[in-house]
Amino acid sequence: MTELKKDSTVELDITDINNLGNGVGRIDGRVVFVRGAVSGDRVKAKVIKINKSFAVAKLLEVITPSEHRLCGDFCGAPLSCGGCVYRHITYEHELGLKRGYVKAAFAKAGLGDADVLPVLSTGKVSGYRNKAQYPVAKNKNGIYAGFYAAKTHSVLPAEDCAIQNEAFSKIVRAVCAFAENNGWSVYDEESGRGLLRHIYLRIGEITGEIMLCLVISGDSLPKEEKFVEEISARFPEIASIMLNKNAENTNVVLGKEYRTLRGKGGIEDELCGLRFFISPDSFYQVNREGAELLYTKAAEMAQLSGDEIMMDLYCGTGTIGLSMAHKVKTLCGVEIVKSAVECAKENAERNGIKNARFICADAGDKQTILDAAGGVRPDVVVMDPPRKGSTKELVDCLADIGVPKIVYISCDPDTLARDAAWFVERGYTIGQVQPVDMFPRTGHVESVVCLTRTLDN
Repeated sequence: MTELKKDSTVELDITDINNLGNGVGRIDGRVVFVRGAVSGDRVKAKVIKINKSFAVAKLLEVITPSEHRLCGDFCGAPLSCGGCVYRHITYEHELGLKRGYVKAAFAKAGLGDADVLPVLSTGKVSGYRNKAQYPVAKNKNGIYAGFYAAKTHSVLPAEDCAIQNEAFSKIVRAVCAFAENNGWSVYDEESGRGLLRHIYLRIGEITGEIMLCLVISGDSLPKEEKFVEEISARFPEIASIMLNKNAENTNVVLGKEYRTLRGKGGIEDELCGLRFFISPDSFYQVNREGAELLYTKAAEMAQLSGDEIMMDLYCGTGTIGLSMAHKVKTLCGVEIVKSAVECAKENAERNGIKNARFICADAGDKQTILDAAGGVRPDVVVMDPPRKGSTKELVDCLADIGVPKIVYISCDPDTLARDAAWFVERGYTIGQVQPVDMFPRTGHVESVVCLTRTLDN
């Protein structure tokens, strides 16, 4: 039996991969995590950490490669970036792993008989992200942008990213060159000094419009007008140039103050046949094609006839509900963030949708939901809560009202399964769980499920 000691070199078979991209093996009955290893590999690794329940080892050599190992490198960014945790495995294997994570989450919540379908995907694994935030730093070679190394705030030079829109890298390089040539200072987290903090980009994939927002610690940029003129001339697709002021000594990227230097303060894009305005701080799915796939599946699960009163809880800027508004009698969105509610109203008006309204309120209150639905019980509730999931109070509220159908969208399988178990306790049955790969090459997976009321309790 191989003895497990720190700094020792071991050989082991990798039997699984977790959602952080670490291969999983076992020695002496203890789990060993090996980053970069693939299920089916036999590897040589150096033990770098041991605790009571697991160990961590550094991959030294792949002795026998797995059939799931990807030939060649998916991305040119350093491995320490930590973003694409599945960059070294086949996409088919990745989809199987993600389905397994969703199954495991439901089993852990006591719902092991839930029917988890194969993961839906657009098939597009690179260039799908329409949003990027690049931290800026400076070294002996000058100003550069990139990404934080995993679990650190050390900036790795990496303008090119396989999952970001290909238009971004040229703009990032141009901004860094201008900053270097015109004496801009770069923010340092330790000292709290310096001006330029982040380069923030969004693109409307259908419209082609790009938003460039520079996050700075002050009120203005040196040679601001020159910058706007040069960047606009070089990249005419940039429809909006903005500044965001973040003077706080924090790792939060965006501050609360914005100033538009050129353009309309945001961009537009099309999703599910609708036109949406995207401001710097508004929520918009980073994978537009994946979002269309997800929202289409959610509408199918809702089985709408055109006569329903629908509520969209945690509605944000209204994209989910508005994509289904033409299939229902009335739609009411509920969102606690006031600016998002105003944006949702504008999006409804922009698309000529007359049967939708949006209110700013906490969805966890029974009377709020009844009032929002015009004093009657809604027929269908669509909900897409944040990663932490919904609340027991809201589940009880919807059950007490007796909502017949809940279409629940989630970016976290564990909180989805937990909340689904709460609904089951209150008399709902679980339909098929449909995972959707909104974030290829990462460890995240979106899911949607319809819960139907069958008991009065």
